[in-house]
Amino acid sequence: MRVAIGQIDVKWEDKETNKKKVKEFVEAAATNGSDIIFFPEMTLTGFSMNIDLIAEEELESVRWFSDLAKSLNIAIGFGWVERVFDKGANNFSIVNNEGEEIVRYTKIHPFSYADEDKYYRAGTEVKTVNIGSAVICPFICYDLRFPEIFQIGSKSSNVIVVIANWPESRKEHWRNLLVARSIENQSYIIGVNRVGNGNNLNYTGNSMVISPLGEIMEEAKNVETILFSEISIDLVEKVRSGFPVKKDRKEALYVRYYGREDTNYEI
Repeated sequence: MRVAIGQIDVKWEDKETNKKKVKEFVEAAATNGSDIIFFPEMTLTGFSMNIDLIAEEELESVRWFSDLAKSLNIAIGFGWVERVFDKGANNFSIVNNEGEEIVRYTKIHPFSYADEDKYYRAGTEVKTVNIGSAVICPFICYDLRFPEIFQIGSKSSNVIVVIANWPESRKEHWRNLLVARSIENQSYIIGVNRVGNGNNLNYTGNSMVISPLGEIMEEAKNVETILFSEISIDLVEKVRSGFPVKKDRKEALYVRYYGREDTNYEI
């Protein structure tokens, strides 16, 4: 499977300008023979709390990406904001090459440090979707700091994709956590971040494709570009069967201790 990452400089809260750039990147990925291209969190707006401006009720962005995917015969993964009653939903959708929205994931962990939880509702489901032989599990940005959902997702997936607006000030956390999630889950990890400046925050990208062995296969630093990578789904099964870590997990025990109110755990 050939995947592409569109590491773009997102024009702040300007959907029309960003659409022009995204279209160019999708055209380039399709010409290169990619099966799918992924874009950062809140692809057409940047990480904004202005839901009155950017949130959608009529799914305009989904329709636009769907038409683009169908016209160029390529799947696209992208971030967008949906209006859900009085708040927004920070979504990661994938449309296939026929223009069908095949998964819509809502960020489970809004970033309270930046007050995202005041404006966005938290998602409640870990989801997966099939594209060819790949089973993809989508997550968004701050989700990366919560390994439990990755263990859940990797039970039924072989590729985990994290789209983000992850700032330069914490870029080493981004890089190290992506590698750790790959090693822990014996899964391909695709990290998709933006570059440039948005709302007075600087972003250096560091988008990556990481093998199920924790090896960084591709990385782009501080430049607007497309990353291309060939991933072998068979390698995931080979790694998992050759070194079967998951069979030694004690999930019933973990659940029991998570359910306790005291913190004096004795094992």
